[in-house]
Amino acid sequence: MNTRVLKSALNKTMPVMFGYVPMGMAFGVLFSELEYDWYYATLMGVVIFAGAAQFMAVGLLAAGAGMLEVAMTTLLLNSRHIFYGLSLLKEFKVKGWRRWYLIFGLTDETYSLLTSLKQTKDKEERGCDHDSGSLSEEQLTITCLNQSYWVLGCTLGALLGELLGKNGSFDTQGLEFTLTALFMVLVIEQYKAVRTLAPFLIAITCGAIALYFAQPQNMLLVSLSLTLASLLMKYRLKPWT
Repeated sequence: MNTRVLKSALNKTMPVMFGYVPMGMAFGVLFSELEYDWYYATLMGVVIFAGAAQFMAVGLLAAGAGMLEVAMTTLLLNSRHIFYGLSLLKEFKVKGWRRWYLIFGLTDETYSLLTSLKQTKDKEERGCDHDSGSLSEEQLTITCLNQSYWVLGCTLGALLGELLGKNGSFDTQGLEFTLTALFMVLVIEQYKAVRTLAPFLIAITCGAIALYFAQPQNMLLVSLSLTLASLLMKYRLKPWT
């Protein structure tokens, strides 16, 4: 692996690490309450790699839901990732298993980093031949590092939960804020990459409108719908990145 690419990817994924490890540990602790062996939490981090879906699975398994219910709910919850993959297909120059792995590893945070990475590369190499090999290698490294942070967090949390389970419960209240903080850091990185306020102002405005008028359980869906409609009007149905 190229040392320069690894160093660059490590630098870019540091905010994700500080979010994924605590969140993964929170999941692992909750998962340990189901009384499964700790390595099942690790396996979920490797095979599923979806924070919201894994937290949801804990509740479903605790309620005795079947595999079909878990699978269908996970599919619906993560359906947004379909659009992540479609928007980056032309940017994934690698073939074979590497291309499939890049698609599999598109979490919200990884998608944010990869899109900002593309914007940065375009600015750096404007007027020059695009180094698709270097970009592809960095895409793979970022995706792999992000998943390794999550798997590490899940494993540590499950082991910790198993250890503390014999001595009483472990209070995880407040750990969920790490995800909010992580998204704020990623928003800042996105702005540094695109250097335009319009998408962020649209998102803030639509979010505030949805928060005021919509029911809490529908707030995210209404906010995303308003944002999409606003972007379509702004760009007049033309392709945008």
